[in-house]
Amino acid sequence: MRVFLDTNVLVSAAGTRGLCADVMREVLAAHDLVLSEQVLDEVSRVLRRKFGAPTDAVADSVRLLREVAALAKPGPLPDVRMRDRDDLPILAAAVAAQASVLVTGDQELLSLRRVGRVPILSPRQFWEKLRPRS
Repeated sequence: MRVFLDTNVLVSAAGTRGLCADVMREVLAAHDLVLSEQVLDEVSRVLRRKFGAPTDAVADSVRLLREVAALAKPGPLPDVRMRDRDDLPILAAAVAAQASVLVTGDQELLSLRRVGRVPILSPRQFWEKLRPRS
């Protein structure tokens, strides 16, 4: 499965032990991680500004993500209404990469439920999809 992880999932995975870290480990172990330049730029900015991570550590994290992920180039912007227009290139990249799913904690993105053929799931929804109950 081609899994596009949004910035908030990646930052949460890097900064905490919990669901997002579990999702990240599962994606790296058994799926194809897909990211975009915009997501990598946002990860770098958030880790430095909001968490005060050292520049070298941030650079190492972004370098590692580049090594393990396929980088999607955004295609045409989707025709959806959004307050945060900065998310449109992320949606476009997920569609252009033919991602199987976009995983995000962003409520506005989650409210779309789907963009093109790409379902949009929260980390919890994605985890439950991977680990169905018997």
